[in-house]
Formats: sequence, structure tokens, C-alpha cells
Amino acid sequence: MENKVEELRKNKGLSQEEFAKKIRVSRQTVSSIETGKYNPSLELAFSIADFFDRSIEEIFIHERSGKNEEE
Repeated sequence: MENKVEELRKNKGLSQEEFAKKIRVSRQTVSSIETGKYNPSLELAFSIADFFDRSIEEIFIHERSGKNEEE
């Protein structure tokens, strides 16, 4: 899943460590989210969205694969 966490964090002038402390996770977690190696829990995704005053959908981009189930 792609995301805009790194871009938003940098726009606020925060290091990974500073951002991690603010959302109460490790710097490694922030790094893994930014590189797409880790998808955050729904609770953490909401925390990140709240921190940036954005919706989850504005930060995390989910690309559906294949056809719609209804087709």
C-alpha cells in the first residue's frame, strides 16, 4: 500500500524519530510504514491521520487488484 506519510512528515519539518515519539511508536515503525514494508493497524492509521488533520484515504492509497467482486 502506498502512502504519503514521509511527504507529510517532512512538510512538518519532523525527523522520523520526532514523528515516532508524537504518535507513540518506534522510529523503525515509521521507517517501515514510509517504505511500504509495514501496513499500520487501523488504530495507528487513525492516529497518523489525526496527527496530520487528514482522512486516512488522503494518506494511505489502496489500489484494488483485479475486478470488482460484484462483476
